[in-house]
Amino acid sequence: MAIYRYEELGENQMDVFREIGSIGNGNAITALSGILSEKISMELPEVNILEFNMAQNKIGDAEEIVGAVLVEMSGELSGLMMLILKRDFIKTMIKKVLSYEKENLLDMEEMEESLLIEVGNIMLSSYISALSSLTNIQIHLSVPQFAVNMLGGILSMPMAMMGIESDQIMMITGAFSIGGEEMDSNILLLPDIRSLNVLMKKLGVE
Repeated sequence: MAIYRYEELGENQMDVFREIGSIGNGNAITALSGILSEKISMELPEVNILEFNMAQNKIGDAEEIVGAVLVEMSGELSGLMMLILKRDFIKTMIKKVLSYEKENLLDMEEMEESLLIEVGNIMLSSYISALSSLTNIQIHLSVPQFAVNMLGGILSMPMAMMGIESDQIMMITGAFSIGGEEMDSNILLLPDIRSLNVLMKKLGVE
């Protein structure tokens, strides 16, 4: 049966996305551990379908300064993915890789942006690899886009790009620990409705 809205996904279908999230998490941990030369632990992710406002409330305050890495998907699967980078994550990455403290997130140096884009691209690609391996679908990713802004402004980008498809989003959330520091992971996965139906068919959970 065709799906016309995100909220029509049933529990069996959501279980598939949870599996994708778990595999993606494992891939991301391995890649990040290589960058940092440090052990990283991560909880099993939650996958939820939420309205944009509810997603914002789950991530943080609308005026909180965050970073984001966004990629567009094309090929057999179309849509976008966005990784929200919270302040503590950004500061930890810069400190561990570039060896200095970063305070003003609104004044990012080119080297800092390059690092965060690389980290974001690795994490997003980890989930896309999991999705592609489970479905045997060819998925192409655009060059990553990076921004630092208030959370409300950051979330307006996927709303503007995908709002015509749905006022709901799929959010993969989890928590991980780097050197004993706990921090959140928030990924927005937004395949368009056509692609969502292709996924369900490939995964045998129509």
